[in-house]
Amino acid sequence: MLIAFSVTPLGAVESVSEIVSEAIRVVRTSGLPNRTDPMSTTIEGEWDEVMAVIKRAVDVVAAKAPRVSLSLKADIAPGETGVLQARIEHIAGLPEG
Repeated sequence: MLIAFSVTPLGAVESVSEIVSEAIRVVRTSGLPNRTDPMSTTIEGEWDEVMAVIKRAVDVVAAKAPRVSLSLKADIAPGETGVLQARIEHIAGLPEG
């Protein structure tokens, strides 16, 4: 499955970008295929492993902010692997404009 998600600290005293960077580090060190763009992070894996990483990312943000907003968008295709990289390569091959 692919899950695109964004986690946003609400009411944080610290810099929002620094807190979000900590959540991105959780994803990047997870060992699962992932990609971060300006609006979200996409992660690929099995349901339980992906959701565990997202929970850890939320927990990191929640440790620094009194409230957390989490948005998820999922593409669930059991048994498929390499989908994230395949889609990135497909998009890269499209003509500009």
